[in-house]
Amino acid sequence: MSILERFCLTGRVAIVTGASSGLGVAFAQGLAEAGADVVLGARRAERLEGTRKLVTDAGRRALAVATDVARQPDCQALVDAAMAEFGRVDVLVNNAGIGTAVPATRETVEQFEQVIDVNLNGCYWMAQACGKVMQPGSSIINISSVLGLTTAGLPQAAYSASKAGLIGLTRDLAQQWGGRRGIRVNALAPGFFASEMTDQYKPGYLEQQLHRVPLGRTGDPAELAAAVVFLAGDAGGYITGQTLAVDGGMTIT
Repeated sequence: MSILERFCLTGRVAIVTGASSGLGVAFAQGLAEAGADVVLGARRAERLEGTRKLVTDAGRRALAVATDVARQPDCQALVDAAMAEFGRVDVLVNNAGIGTAVPATRETVEQFEQVIDVNLNGCYWMAQACGKVMQPGSSIINISSVLGLTTAGLPQAAYSASKAGLIGLTRDLAQQWGGRRGIRVNALAPGFFASEMTDQYKPGYLEQQLHRVPLGRTGDPAELAAAVVFLAGDAGGYITGQTLAVDGGMTIT
């Protein structure tokens, strides 16, 4: 197998959650361009059509399923639909997530629990459902955040806790499923990339944070999608339990 062939995902099936917008769209497109058929999950099912078209335009098959990852039955239904349509699941990109910026003294129980339910619990339910059907050589990629490793000037206790928890979950599933099941589990910790979440930041916030980024710019979603493709296939075949920061160097400052 040549080096470039190790990045090829032809014949594999990938599930991407949170695939209706932002980074989820880039992940789905990148996986399709690398050769994978893609199963798309999101709460806003009507917005999955655009992502589905990007996958089919890349010459791959796509399946869109309305999914709220905070509901375990929805996670199981998404995996069941993938198995019914394609007969296999080789890659899971746990991307669905929400963010808040609420001062800790004012955050309500409902606000905190909603973030944990989607960002952490939802990733676990998806991984659990996929882990039952994945074959050796499969890959789970959890989309954490640099805020699981550092802070960025906003009051984001729930979000930071969920993303730090996801890093711990990644390590544990990697040691449970590595030798026994042959499933690799890794996390990405993105820095600042354009998304619906960054659209909610107050004017000037990103510019104020760029002094912490040695590369001096925000990331291109295609750069993060390339990291997903790397971890999804044989190119990352000896990597598991790791958190890869794709952040322009933010976490070294």
